[in-house]
Amino acid sequence: MRFPFLALCLFLVGADLGHELLAQGSTAPGAGSEAAGTVPVPLIPRRAFFGNPEKARARLSPDGKRLAFIAPVEGVLNVWVSEDDRPEGARPVTFDKHRGIVNFFWAYTSRHILYTQDKNGDEDDHVYCIDLASGEVKDLTPIPKIAAEIENVSERFPEEIVVGINDRGERQYHDLYRVNILTGQRTLLQENPGLAGFLTDDDYRVRYAVNITPQAGKELLRPAGEGRWEPYLSVDPLDAMTTHFVGFDKTGGKLYLLDSRQRDTAALTVLDLASDRYQTLAEDPRADLSGVLVHPTEKTVQAVSFTYTRTEWKVLDPALQADFDYLRTVADGEIQITGRTLDDRRWTVAYLMDNGPVRFYLYDRQPQRQARFLFTSNPALEKLPLARMHPVVIPARDGLKLVSYLTLPPWTDPDGDGRPSAPLPMVLNVHGGPWARDEWGYDPEHQLLANRGYAVLSVNYRGSTGFGKHFLNAAQREWAGKMHDDLIDAVEWAIQQNIARRDRVGIMGGSYGGYATLVGLTFTPTTFACGVDIVGPSSLITLLENPPPYWASFMPVMKRFVGDWTTEEGRAFLASRSPLTYVDRIQRPLLIGQGANDPRVKQSEADQIVQAMTARKIPVTYVLFHDEGHGFARPENRFAFYAITEAFLATHLGGRYEPIGDAFRGANFSVPSGDDQVPGLVEALRTR
Repeated sequence: MRFPFLALCLFLVGADLGHELLAQGSTAPGAGSEAAGTVPVPLIPRRAFFGNPEKARARLSPDGKRLAFIAPVEGVLNVWVSEDDRPEGARPVTFDKHRGIVNFFWAYTSRHILYTQDKNGDEDDHVYCIDLASGEVKDLTPIPKIAAEIENVSERFPEEIVVGINDRGERQYHDLYRVNILTGQRTLLQENPGLAGFLTDDDYRVRYAVNITPQAGKELLRPAGEGRWEPYLSVDPLDAMTTHFVGFDKTGGKLYLLDSRQRDTAALTVLDLASDRYQTLAEDPRADLSGVLVHPTEKTVQAVSFTYTRTEWKVLDPALQADFDYLRTVADGEIQITGRTLDDRRWTVAYLMDNGPVRFYLYDRQPQRQARFLFTSNPALEKLPLARMHPVVIPARDGLKLVSYLTLPPWTDPDGDGRPSAPLPMVLNVHGGPWARDEWGYDPEHQLLANRGYAVLSVNYRGSTGFGKHFLNAAQREWAGKMHDDLIDAVEWAIQQNIARRDRVGIMGGSYGGYATLVGLTFTPTTFACGVDIVGPSSLITLLENPPPYWASFMPVMKRFVGDWTTEEGRAFLASRSPLTYVDRIQRPLLIGQGANDPRVKQSEADQIVQAMTARKIPVTYVLFHDEGHGFARPENRFAFYAITEAFLATHLGGRYEPIGDAFRGANFSVPSGDDQVPGLVEALRTR
């Protein structure tokens, strides 16, 4: 079941330098030394932050005999496979030459790899299968204009998977098919009569359906014969966004849930389907469940994680306690179990850092616990003077606690206490979604901006996920309302803490974060010195009138949380919360980045606010990427956009920046408006 949240995915999965580690940079007038005297940290090239990883996403085959990962082939990410468990002998098995392949996993045959990919960011995903013996890559869903999604993969049917395909009528709903990954043959498993999705067990039986009610509640439905479905379990609208049906145990007689009913945060519970009795397996009063570790074949829950400021693991199965105790001694950073063999003897483990690349290990549980280092996602990052990320909890004006993350230029915080020696220019970096969250860890935008001399603050404003239903539901109909107040409260906190200079605070973000940027410049026009909007909606009316077709079942949630675009009163409310309505209030410089193929926040959202600003002779720089969607997947496009961004920010906030140089090489974009507003942009466009 596809959840059509507005979260931005920039595919910032690592970096590939390919250039000198240090470069000569420029400093905007009056910047550089004013906050902290001499700057001992050199300017790091943006390619270090926004290029491809050297290697990433290590995955063992289910039989434990082969290792797969992604790595570049001629500069484009592809899948590599080793015939043993060592990356040194790996060879590429895909040869994409454009956007790259990121999302892949092993089939249970251990001889095939599955991956999904769209075209130029349109999110019309197809499912592909790689036959490692022959090298053939087969499109398992060769149907135009669909958004296919893998619904279930079971070790009981290693040559078959369940795929959702929306190829009927207006393409709003996904039917379920059993697909043979060897032949591509599709067999209809369940036609969708207009529901949000289905739950299948390991025998590929369709056990339940899930639907969203007109009031934005959630229902679990069971078959009632002759194609009918009847309600089995109802979830109140206040719990619907924090209660989810996860899957079955080995017998199929128990259903796991993320469950916020009768509590605030989402716990892990299990429902005995025969007795209708619930058991709570794990909960945390501060945060929703964020991760579950399930035995590969027994399907018992063995460990869970919760993420408040940092991720913490809780072991439920005593048989794994010694494993986690050992893994905590192997490396610093937060532990992620990225894969397990079917016999559960071998794991792939990743360690996430805040000031360095991800470290991947192969962990053998038997005959004795031993972790063998595989690789880091980008060894070059280990040589750079990267900044630490500090979790902070900021009080909102009404008492809500806003879990946030602060990164400072290293030379401004010599004692490492998360407070600079003098107030700095600051960038408020707002996450997308809004049903997503910021977390601790390496963040390329934080690192770029901190290296350029800015404090960087990311805030989990109300509506962010992971902090319970009260925190999430506090955002209902609060787009540009209390959600924006939270951001303003965070800025005021940073000023009062002598972190930020009041006259040099910028705002930037993608998707909802882009919308928040436009709100910042229209609803509070003198708070921010400038703004960078990446694929952000400018009108809530046109956003909600033009969703992708497969959002149909989710639209009651949008109506409840954002507003009703179908009534005159609702449209008036949405207009009152739309930056497009208040274009004439904009007083500060604005940079907009947009993907031409974005199916969520369509190009027209950027076009219409640029046109409105131009008509009022308000300057705006508009960068349109012709082969991108909801975020920038191609490294060449990322280099181009962040080259423009850092020059733009330096002009208005006073930080350092790396000149544009050859950053536009290979990028596919145009600048319909405002090329004269960014230093070096006109010249770079002329010579690219």
